[in-house]
Amino acid sequence: MKITRRDFVANGPGSVKMVPVDSDDLWYAYNLIAPGDTVQAVTVRLLEEFKINATKIERSHKKYILQKEKVLREVASGGRDAERMKLKLEIKVEVAEYDKAGSVLRVRGKNIQENEYVKIGQFHTLEIEPHRPFVLGKACWDSLALDTLNQASDPAASADLAVVLMQEGLAHVILVGRSLTITRSRIEASIPRKHGPAIAGYEAALNKFFENVLQAFLKHVDFNVVRCAVIASPGFTKDQFHRHLLLEAERRQLRSIIENKSRIILVHTSSGYKHSLREVLDAPNVMNIIKDTKAAQEDPARACYGPKHVEVAHERMAVQTLLITDELFRSADIPTRQKYVNFVNSVKDSGGTAHIFSSMHVSGEQLAQLTGIAAILRFPLPDLEDIEM
Repeated sequence: MKITRRDFVANGPGSVKMVPVDSDDLWYAYNLIAPGDTVQAVTVRLLEEFKINATKIERSHKKYILQKEKVLREVASGGRDAERMKLKLEIKVEVAEYDKAGSVLRVRGKNIQENEYVKIGQFHTLEIEPHRPFVLGKACWDSLALDTLNQASDPAASADLAVVLMQEGLAHVILVGRSLTITRSRIEASIPRKHGPAIAGYEAALNKFFENVLQAFLKHVDFNVVRCAVIASPGFTKDQFHRHLLLEAERRQLRSIIENKSRIILVHTSSGYKHSLREVLDAPNVMNIIKDTKAAQEDPARACYGPKHVEVAHERMAVQTLLITDELFRSADIPTRQKYVNFVNSVKDSGGTAHIFSSMHVSGEQLAQLTGIAAILRFPLPDLEDIEM
C-alpha cells in the first residue's frame, strides 16, 4: 500500500490518503474501514443532462471541482438522455464488502459533501480498486487501525510464495500472501492408466496437462513479487513437472524461470487438493524462506481457545501470545470492536504479544474454526477446562 498523506493524531481524529497496489492492499483497506468512517474517492455517476459544461462551480461560498473525463451518452430508462460523469464523492460508511474474486472493495454509505449532482444524504457505493487512490477519515485512529496501517505500508506485505499444488490430472496455482490465500487457477485433465495398451495416451495426456499447468504458472507467478515458488505433490508428479518446467524454459528461453530456478523448490504432500496447503507451509525448506512472514506463523500445539478461556487466562497474567482473527474486529457494533481492541492492548501492556490473522488466509481459516481467538500460555492452567465456554 502506498501512503501518500498522513494527517491524524494517534487515538484521535484524522485522515490518510492511500493507493492500494494489489489484492492484499484491498484486504488491508477492508480491515481499516469501519462503519462511521468517511471515504473519499473518485467515482462515476449517471447524470441527467443539465449544465454539463461547467468544470468549476461556486455556490454558497464553496467551490466544487468537477473532474470530467469522457462523457458517454446513453438513453436512460425513461427515454431521457443521460450522461456519465467522473466526480469526487465523500461518504459516511455504512457497509464495506470485499470481492476476493474480482479484487474490488465496495464501500456503501451516504454522501456528506454536497455538489451539483449528488445531494447530501444520498446513498452511493464507491468501488476501490488497485491503483485508485482514496482518502480514509476516522474519528479515532486506535492502536488496531495504526497497526493495520503500518502493516499495509510495509513493502514486505506482498505475496510470500506461489504454490503449484498438484497430482496427476489436478493442479492448483495458489498465491499465499500475508493476508490472503488466493487460488489463481485450477487445472484438471483426464489421464489414462500408465500401464497396458493405453501407455501412449498416458504420455500424451500427461504432457498436455503439464503444458496447461506451465501456462498457468507463467501467467500468475511473478518472481518480482513472490519469494519463492513451491511445486508440491504426492509421489513423483512434482519432479516430473519440475523437469518439464526447466526443459521448456530452456527451449523457449523463458527468462523469468531460467533466472529464478534456484527459487523453485519441491515439497511432498499427501494430495493435490487445497487442504494440503498446510503441509506446504509446514515444510522446513519453505519455513526457512518465509519465516518472517504471516504465512509462516504456526498454530500452537499448546493453547487455550475461546473468548471465556482466553479472558480468564489473561486475568491470571498467563497469556504469552494472543491469536485472534480479524473478523472479531469487523463488528458494526462499535463497543464490541472496541472491546477487542482494548483486549489486544491489555495483553501487550502485560508483556504479551498479539497476532491478528486474516480470515482469508489459511492460518486464519483454521483459527476461525477454533472460535476465532486463542492464546499460548506462559504457564499451564489445567483448571481452565472446567470453565464453560
